[in-house]
Amino acid sequence: MKKIIIATDYSAEAENALVYAARAAAEKQYELVLFSLQNASIHVLNARLPASSMTAHLAAKEEHLKESAERVKREFGIEATSYFATGVFFDELERCIVNTGADMVVMGMADKSLEQDMMGNTTTAAIHRLKTPILAVPIGASFNGIQHIVFACDISRGVHKRVLGKVRDIAAGFNAKVEIFNVTHAISDLAQNNRKDIDESMAGMAYYYNDVASDDVIGAIKEEIIARKADLLIMVPYKYGFWSSLVHKSKTRIMASGNSIPLLSLHL
Repeated sequence: MKKIIIATDYSAEAENALVYAARAAAEKQYELVLFSLQNASIHVLNARLPASSMTAHLAAKEEHLKESAERVKREFGIEATSYFATGVFFDELERCIVNTGADMVVMGMADKSLEQDMMGNTTTAAIHRLKTPILAVPIGASFNGIQHIVFACDISRGVHKRVLGKVRDIAAGFNAKVEIFNVTHAISDLAQNNRKDIDESMAGMAYYYNDVASDDVIGAIKEEIIARKADLLIMVPYKYGFWSSLVHKSKTRIMASGNSIPLLSLHL
């Protein structure tokens, strides 16, 4: 059985992501793990409360998380457990992934903002830091099945067979059609040759290629999502070096922060 972690801080976007993931899990009978990290707030620390009060405060938060997991079990008829942590967010989330053997992490995304576009947020940081697949769910998204997947990739750079295998598994699990979407200046021989690996990995699946000539990669992807009424966007975040990262904006991060449908990021 697949296991999915829902990272929640009880914000509106996190609650929406929880409902989205729970509905998807109910369709496939996946197991959910509700992850929440809580540390003593600055107000509690400034109050200089005794250690027993801080322990009671965190115990109440942990109990609330357990109750949330029980509510998910009742409402959606799926297995759901809680994982409460204190400490550094990414360290504890990575520990949760290892301890639970999770296959995916689901996180919510707030409405797009200029600050979010330039600096990112916890979800976009997770996309580039964690190797586990991250599903970023925008606050307006709701789960109504997955029938059409847009896999946006740079075919000229090649697509690793491990990534293709994950795309295939996801599409097969929901019986979805995959659109392999490639934005480029011109179709090269290298891109044509790289299609052989894709064809081998996607054999037996419903898929097709769509090559678009454009200088605006992000705009082309967004237009395609709307035109095809896609249910899910899949991208592979590329790593840049320190200096080049100062002038390169991550297309995956930008799509996550301004997308209208869930974005699944897949690492090698």
